[in-house]
Amino acid sequence: MSCEMANGYILDSSALIALMEEEEGHETVADLLRQEKIIIPYIVLMEVYYISLRESGQQEADRRWAMIKRLPVEFVWEIDEATVRTAARFKALHRVSFADAIIAAYAKSFNVILVHKDPEYESLAGEVELLALPFKGTLME
Repeated sequence: MSCEMANGYILDSSALIALMEEEEGHETVADLLRQEKIIIPYIVLMEVYYISLRESGQQEADRRWAMIKRLPVEFVWEIDEATVRTAARFKALHRVSFADAIIAAYAKSFNVILVHKDPEYESLAGEVELLALPFKGTLME
């Protein structure tokens, strides 16, 4: 996995859901998608899918998956040992979910800005650069 990228963004599932549901902050996500290099790791796709499946059913979950797959982004399907260790450290030392620890570890590994709507990430402000969209609340696991 390359750690060479100096600039760019990684989208948390909350940022993608904000885009899809036109929540406050969705314009920021749309602008980033048009202008910047964006990374979406596998775990974000998984979160959006299971949240959509639980809240809106199979058809909507499949529609959202297909929509995300059409975005002009780099999908990251692998995780290396260093990123796993970083995620484990984040999970041990900060009050973040398992998935959020992995997403933040990718942000650190790729040296990109983490775009989110989840106040849980704020505890990682000293570890990764954050771009917080207006908070709606936290996503349930």
